[in-house]
Amino acid sequence: MHDTIGVKTIPFVDLHSEYREIQSEISRGINRVLEQSAFIMGEDVQLFERAFANYCQAKYAIGVANGTDALMLALKAVGVQPGDEVLLPVNTFIATAEAVVHSGCRPIFVDVDPHTYHIDAEQLTHKITSRTKALIPVHLYGQPVHLDPIMEIARTHGLIVIEDAAQAHGATYKNRKAGSFGQAGCFSFYPSKNLGCYGDGGAVVTADEKIAETLRKLREHGGTQKYRHDLVGYNSRLDTLQAAVLSVKLQHLEEWNGRRRASAKLYDQLLASVRGVCLPRAPGPESLVSHVYHLYVIQVEGGLRADLQSHLRERGIQTGIHYPTPLHLTGAFSFLGHCKGDFPRAEKIADQLLSLPMHPYLQPSQIEHTVAQIADFMRTKLR
Repeated sequence: MHDTIGVKTIPFVDLHSEYREIQSEISRGINRVLEQSAFIMGEDVQLFERAFANYCQAKYAIGVANGTDALMLALKAVGVQPGDEVLLPVNTFIATAEAVVHSGCRPIFVDVDPHTYHIDAEQLTHKITSRTKALIPVHLYGQPVHLDPIMEIARTHGLIVIEDAAQAHGATYKNRKAGSFGQAGCFSFYPSKNLGCYGDGGAVVTADEKIAETLRKLREHGGTQKYRHDLVGYNSRLDTLQAAVLSVKLQHLEEWNGRRRASAKLYDQLLASVRGVCLPRAPGPESLVSHVYHLYVIQVEGGLRADLQSHLRERGIQTGIHYPTPLHLTGAFSFLGHCKGDFPRAEKIADQLLSLPMHPYLQPSQIEHTVAQIADFMRTKLR
């Protein structure tokens, strides 16, 4: 815990401890790139891509500049066209929907399952039209979506599936890695992710050689050879320095995810008896999915979230809210013509969800203290 003005702080994330653990390995990787001076598309990019593809149980991994570009370029590489419709959950980070718009398509929002907060498969079929081309399930908070009904809907209607796995590095569904089910899986390496670099970065994984080759062209001005441009592309390359950092971190990812799961298990046990707090449930039997807890999220009932967050902040416990406004109510997507009440489940949880501290360096005593503070607060408020 850090000491801030006499208050012991429980950090929401702890990148300092992570760096201290692997500092010597990181230094060797960065120094190697500096010595080679191959800062754009250097050897470490290819080395990381091969390692990450293998880790994700995919044939190819293509590094790009960030997770948003991963989604946008994946949509373009699978062949969506301007005017196509793409289905996605309304409860997700804006990047999922931004990528759809920037690929020339129209985002079609779907409400969420009230227990998992994932896209509601039962509502998907009602949103499909003759213009629907693809759907994007989001493995939210590190918990894989129940993919069987999603993939069945896609097969029945001939839809492309692009997985948003930006929060699900290493998560599994039926012992297969998130990102390996659809035509493409998209990852962000934002620093606070389970696998994060020291800046921006992203990747797309796929089993399709044609999609992989198109992605390689799109990320580098439309071609894989200098001054040969087969497509109108983008400048969206994963920096060599970031690839070197990611190669080091990838070797620790399973251990770090294991620590997150252990912390989540303790949270679950201690919060189970706290009145007014609900936990998201896994989609189906516990053995079906392996959650990696990018975030540990609770649902606070009784309109008490803001007061609880303030209570915790005053006691040095950092928290977050993911996400305070469903996408259909943001100004960015006002052009879709939605209004309050269109997606009632997402609107309800947007006012109730609170993310607690979660990272590989969280100590049991910190979890116990956090839950004790939550329990005391809720006990007082719900008398």
